[in-house]
Amino acid sequence: MGTIEEPVEDDLSVSAPKTWATGAPAVVHALRYALAQTSPRRTALTLLNINQAEGFDCPGCAWPEPAPGKRHRNEYCENGAKHISDEATSRRVTADFFRKHSVAELSRASDYWLNQQGRLTEPMVKRPGADHYEPIGWDEALGLLADGLRGLDRPDEALFYTSGRLANEPAFLLQLFARVYGTNNLPDCSNMCHESSGSALGETLGIGKGSVSLDDLYNADLIFVVGQNPGTNHPRMLSALEETKRRGGQVVAVNPLPEAGLLRFKHPQKPRGVMGRGTAIADQFLQIRPGGDLALFQALNRLLLEAEDAAPGTVLDREFIDAHTTGFEAFATHARTIGWDDITDATGLTREEIEQVHQRVLKANSVIVCWAMGLTQHKHGVPTIREVVDFLLLRGNIGRPGAGVCPVRGHSNVQGDRTMGIWERMPQSFLDALGDEFSFTPPSAHGLDSVDAIRAMRDGRAKVFLGVAGNFVRATPDSEVTEQALRTCRLTAHVSTKLNRSHAVCGETALILPTLGRSDRDVQAGREQFMTVEDSMSEVHTTRGRLAPASPHLLSEVAIISRLARLTLGTGPGIPWEEFESDYDAIRDRIARVVPGFEDYNARVRRPGGFRLPNPVNRREFLTPSGRAVFTRNDFTALRAPEGHLILQTLRSHDQWNTVPYAMDDRYRGITGGRRVVLVNPADAASLGLAERQWVDLVSIWEDGKERRAPGFRVISYPTPVGSAAAYYPETNVLVPLDSVADISNTPTSKAVVIRLEPARQRSAEQHTRSAAD
Repeated sequence: MGTIEEPVEDDLSVSAPKTWATGAPAVVHALRYALAQTSPRRTALTLLNINQAEGFDCPGCAWPEPAPGKRHRNEYCENGAKHISDEATSRRVTADFFRKHSVAELSRASDYWLNQQGRLTEPMVKRPGADHYEPIGWDEALGLLADGLRGLDRPDEALFYTSGRLANEPAFLLQLFARVYGTNNLPDCSNMCHESSGSALGETLGIGKGSVSLDDLYNADLIFVVGQNPGTNHPRMLSALEETKRRGGQVVAVNPLPEAGLLRFKHPQKPRGVMGRGTAIADQFLQIRPGGDLALFQALNRLLLEAEDAAPGTVLDREFIDAHTTGFEAFATHARTIGWDDITDATGLTREEIEQVHQRVLKANSVIVCWAMGLTQHKHGVPTIREVVDFLLLRGNIGRPGAGVCPVRGHSNVQGDRTMGIWERMPQSFLDALGDEFSFTPPSAHGLDSVDAIRAMRDGRAKVFLGVAGNFVRATPDSEVTEQALRTCRLTAHVSTKLNRSHAVCGETALILPTLGRSDRDVQAGREQFMTVEDSMSEVHTTRGRLAPASPHLLSEVAIISRLARLTLGTGPGIPWEEFESDYDAIRDRIARVVPGFEDYNARVRRPGGFRLPNPVNRREFLTPSGRAVFTRNDFTALRAPEGHLILQTLRSHDQWNTVPYAMDDRYRGITGGRRVVLVNPADAASLGLAERQWVDLVSIWEDGKERRAPGFRVISYPTPVGSAAAYYPETNVLVPLDSVADISNTPTSKAVVIRLEPARQRSAEQHTRSAAD
């Protein structure tokens, strides 16, 4: 029998945080990781095809590529190279692996160890009462799942979850299958991330997407980068910001932590980035308290109104406001009541810092605001983004070049999945078009999002869970509740490329259905297929795998969904599942007739670089009930930590992609050899009587009176805002209750966790290391 051997958390070393990002070290780290995973030849083939017009889309972030002819031959970042190398690994998880390792043993393994085992190679089943997975044929595996779905009392007892790794074609088929089956239960990873963006933008601008392009970023006079860390989460954004700076634009960074990528960027593909000092990115850095962003934009809006009062007709774009917006007077009246004491208390900034930003705004003819999880994962996430929209509307920075809203998606096709219908609350117009095309009546009642799906499993209202891509267990909050909820299911099934913790959290029966990766060649009916994706800026383009598949036993996601649909629904007329499986053009022909903006899909997407979906906001057309953009008035209560407590934000390390750590390091923050660390301001550590590297437990405090504990973290002094702390997820997801969610969007509040730090109950390194032997 095998032994799980883990890195020892006591190997921790700490150095000063880096003051610049990328450069030659990023190239070295990416190549070192790639060559540890596979051969030099396979590495070269992978890296030369990623993000190329005839290659495959990076499965990492959704940052767009420049137009064909303008993109570099190495159009990828360090973390993109790691992510595709991780998928292209030569390591394999076979049936023999599952014979050696029980489910119980796998459940004690770390996320890092599980991921490092390699690609899944054949379908596996854990049968009722068993503690080991065993091989199963595809027909039997899909038959088991189909039987489970047909055996439910109601279609709404099934859940169909997906992550943004899924391309457009399988996403369209998955939502079609779920709706023909009879449910809108289509939770997805966006529920945990950018749902607040979609809610706020849909209400105020009429569409839940960003409005800008790469050219807009290049030509903006001023860009706000708020609540995000591009150097780690979407590093290619730094090259766009460098171009902004080269053309004379300015950047204001707003973030609780001073992140290396926003300080200085060394472009690894340019001499000045390898041998020179690189480019200073942020012209001004505002180290804001977690959750203070709403107050910051309220302050800027008040200052703009006061500047207009002092010089009427010179500050606000009254022509735009009068012609294209509603709600201005109520907004303006409210904005003038915001007090400076409340603003400085919520933000931790001085009035002078905010007024300096205000002066930059007055001098800028075009402004873009970019943001990510630092805004969305708060109780007041939706009001915060509505206030950002107010800020842009005041000076007409919506619907014109170099200006607009830019929610930066952190997963490759999460925006495309939404466009394809992966949403529990798709508009009736989409459902009607889908029903007309396939001659059925889709269910109209809203389905369950990710948080409500967990509640439904916990309460016995959902009994079959199908996850297509992603790592549901580690992406969701309240880890103990989530895991127990999944274990109550009759059947859990995961369509996956690699092993993750979700496979070790099983229903009575559990299936692992291995699939092709983004980089794998996909041949159906003797013909090579391609799929398509949509990036953060609504560009739709092809993705073609170029590598030999990891195993001859893998099926594509399209094939898995099509075969499952036939087995579950039968072979009645109306939906040609067999044709869809053998020819992906047939899927795109149907998408073209259902989804607005995809007319003549097959021809347009074959053009180099694909096409951009139209956004009515850029024509200053707003799909709101009034037909105008909406000013809003936004109230919130600043989060307060009781005496002796801190406000924790959860975040990624640099050597991590979503829930998957690639190493036990965080190079830019100067942390090596450990992830169970909590970053604390030295002043807070002193006042709390905490010693450097002391072992502590993190204990979260919530209104439900229940304490949640994440044991065994090392205290590390770090320049966090006073009163706040930071630690990595998914290790800290256990601290976030299922019911602590953003208003309206239902997004978990992972950036606003009130904690206290207690001396660890277990102190030895051995007790803080996951190691288990048979």
